[in-house]
Amino acid sequence: MRRWPTPPGAAAAPMRPMPSRIPTPTPMSADSLAGVSASASGSASASGSAASADGGSAGSAPASGSTGSSGSARSTGSSGSAASAASAASAGSVRSAGSSGSAASARSSGSARSAGSARSSGSVRSAGFDLRHHGDAEVRGADAALTDLAVNVRAGTPPEWLKARIAASLDGLAAYPDGRAAREAVAARHGLPAGRVLLTAGAAEAFVLLARALPTRRPVVVHPQFTEPESALRDAGHTVERVVLDERDGFRLTPGAVPEDADLVVIGNPTNPTSVLHPADALAELARPGRTLVVDEAFMDAVPGERESLAGRTDVPGLVVLRSLTKTWGLAGLRIGYVLAEPDTVTALERVQPLWPVSSPALVAAEACCTPSALAEAANAADRMAADRAHLADRLAELAEVRVCGPAAGSFLLIRLPGAASIRTRLRELGFAVRRGDTFPGLGPDWLRLAVRDPATTDRFVIALAKAVAESAD
Repeated sequence: MRRWPTPPGAAAAPMRPMPSRIPTPTPMSADSLAGVSASASGSASASGSAASADGGSAGSAPASGSTGSSGSARSTGSSGSAASAASAASAGSVRSAGSSGSAASARSSGSARSAGSARSSGSVRSAGFDLRHHGDAEVRGADAALTDLAVNVRAGTPPEWLKARIAASLDGLAAYPDGRAAREAVAARHGLPAGRVLLTAGAAEAFVLLARALPTRRPVVVHPQFTEPESALRDAGHTVERVVLDERDGFRLTPGAVPEDADLVVIGNPTNPTSVLHPADALAELARPGRTLVVDEAFMDAVPGERESLAGRTDVPGLVVLRSLTKTWGLAGLRIGYVLAEPDTVTALERVQPLWPVSSPALVAAEACCTPSALAEAANAADRMAADRAHLADRLAELAEVRVCGPAAGSFLLIRLPGAASIRTRLRELGFAVRRGDTFPGLGPDWLRLAVRDPATTDRFVIALAKAVAESAD
């Protein structure tokens, strides 16, 4: 097995030049199309995107200018007009893929590329990528019996103490939710004032708020990454450009790859699905006057010490950090996350949220997960996960056909192997669900994402994977 090295320094060998014209993405194979959920037409609404953030005391109406819970609420200036074809600054090839799909490239040095995506009101598919496909689709219905390596939620969660706290909150369901205590708890956890915190129904819901509330002209999403940010922006009528990081660099960011005049930049850290942890200083370099820098830290609490986090920073202009309690605490069904941002940004997001957007049980969970004992438990879980991830990587090293993207920092590994689409199908027959990679811009049908599990589960999985790989070679 070959591993991608740590990012090379100044003495690194020169990379192969990028083509002057980036080819159209490879169409999805028949296997990779199987199981794709039907496309959800129409613009995402607040109610259809797991209602928005709790900004303070219960019962307070959205600020004036809000459309309430059902309005599409597009901010002034977010008309979705095509972004300019400016060069992508010091790195990357610019691809402007308009509605015709043509690729007009303006090359400069570097390996990242910026790809403009045509506006498609209500569409969930962009240049062959199903942006609304997520890992949970692999384990629905009858497939729930499969051993799950497709969803990145920590196994064996939520813990009993947290379930007891949530269950106790049910006695208060007759009252409207009051988010003040949870908001203060999150603020204290990160050493911030409460005015910089917005509670949301999961971190994914925050992307809908950002897409509607901010008057962006040239939004850029750094891929491969979680696809909901682009999907939310497109559904809100924006034209989205992509900066696609290169696998030959281990999918690491070159800040100059982002167009200088981009006024909204979205990047994950650690990034789903690559498991790359970008240096905090490199991300902070992306900040500019007049630019909103959105850093999705949904998996940061799975990183020992939360190194490279920007969550507590107030010195980075335009910074928006998104956090989730879903992954570490097993609360995907409860929907709880939060936004950390400048007070003016928090206010703008509140204006497009419905009333009482976060349920009382979710608020109780947020408060509980910010206590010192819970933070200590999460830190221990991150250490165990890192050891389990190393075990998974070591076992995968036994298979010469498998390449692992690394070094990895998240609760998952990205791998590449020939015929991954058919191998994924065979793994299902052998009892294992893994996440397909061909729905992530920048990847393709030879990629799979594997959630980290305990060593015993990993050992069973690697035996099944070796069998599937051997059969595919026959």
